[in-house]
Amino acid sequence: MLDDAPLGFLLTDSARLLRARFDRALENAELGLTAGEARALFHVQFHEPSRQTALAARMGVEPMTLVGFLDRLEAAELVVREPDPTDRRAKIVRLTERAQPLLKRVMEVTRGVRAAALKDFSPDEIEMFRAMLARLRTRLMEDEHHGVAP
Repeated sequence: MLDDAPLGFLLTDSARLLRARFDRALENAELGLTAGEARALFHVQFHEPSRQTALAARMGVEPMTLVGFLDRLEAAELVVREPDPTDRRAKIVRLTERAQPLLKRVMEVTRGVRAAALKDFSPDEIEMFRAMLARLRTRLMEDEHHGVAP
């Protein structure tokens, strides 16, 4: 039935299912973080330093949603928000040292979910899949940057 499903459907549905599995794994790990907060930490780690607005866009969430995540992460002393020196109205988000052990644990949970999801794939298939997704992502980012419409 799904053998002839459109690529976009398979990609988005797989991403949805993987995200749901990740969310459940985080809940079961009892890290004291919601899935959204964990994703926010993850994005800050890989895009540090970053403006709040850029983080919200990368995460695909509304800025006010991200503010809620960051408020709780800042209260837990896992991130700090500082004025952007180039625009005092904007805030730059950075991790604190206290976030590092928690991020390590989030990464362990992520690796476990990924390993379970890819258990029937060979190492070569996984690498090919990763390379193809990276190429797709790069192309889509280039198109978006250049304003290419479908």
